[in-house]
Amino acid sequence: MARRDEQRGDRRNRNPDEERDSEIVEKLVHINRVAATVKGGRRFSFAALMVVGDQKGRVGFGHGKAREVPEAIRKATEEAKKSMIRVPLRESRTLHHDGNGRWGAGKVMVRAAPPGTGVIAGGPMRAVLETLGVQDVVGKSVGSSNPYNMVRATFEALKAQSSPRQVAAKRGKKVSDVIGRRSDGASAAPASQEAATADAEG
Repeated sequence: MARRDEQRGDRRNRNPDEERDSEIVEKLVHINRVAATVKGGRRFSFAALMVVGDQKGRVGFGHGKAREVPEAIRKATEEAKKSMIRVPLRESRTLHHDGNGRWGAGKVMVRAAPPGTGVIAGGPMRAVLETLGVQDVVGKSVGSSNPYNMVRATFEALKAQSSPRQVAAKRGKKVSDVIGRRSDGASAAPASQEAATADAEG
């Protein structure tokens, strides 16, 4: 009995930030060794690229540099947590609409997909989409395969995502009007149900 009370007390006294961190998924996207020429020779360090997310619509990325790999990863992870963005998800499993992103020579395309599709994307894009919490999506990259460019381009595509509620607010229309015009092949019944869900979430 005393042990249960102690566990409950620990949960009540837990810092909200610690609880949020415990739900964060971390993925190492890329790590490389960096050489800097200094007086007396060359100094080597490591650069890490991390992606973090709660798999519920929040995701961020960060870059860290240090003389040791663990420290570089720690710095990148901390930066990623501070830069997290929120992306609206459709039915908590896919994107609301197709999108494109570009950063430098990197170009990406993300496409909403029906249930059961899974995450069809590779490398850095897959890491971002999985930590975001997308379950069904098709992603494609064109141009540079530089992981930094690909991650940033993917984030640019995600930042452009808008839920029906957000689009309706911008256009001064009802959510049902926005969803009704969406050319995704959905029937009227699912569309009306989704509109009701979107209104409830709003």
